[in-house]
Amino acid sequence: MPTLAEFLILGAVLFCLSVAGIFLNRKNLIILLMCIELMLLSVNLNFIAFSHFNADITGQIFVFFILTVAAAESAIGLAILVVLFRNKNTINVDDMSSMKG
Repeated sequence: MPTLAEFLILGAVLFCLSVAGIFLNRKNLIILLMCIELMLLSVNLNFIAFSHFNADITGQIFVFFILTVAAAESAIGLAILVVLFRNKNTINVDDMSSMKG
């Protein structure tokens, strides 16, 4: 049975990978959205680990709210991505600076 420290280390590694992915790749919008989702999932892992080891269901309830926000963020982000691709024929983040008004 994994310990709480092992779950927290795994969550920290996933969070650091997602932050590194955001800073290293600022070009592709799909990868940026995936890194944000990975960040939210690493936080969810920590909530579930603390909830399990403290025998409290509050952390699992927070996970449902975070998953709802993540689903809405994905839907809105992909809708913006589709509109950007239809207008510019690219998903390069640098091309969005020409949309300033």
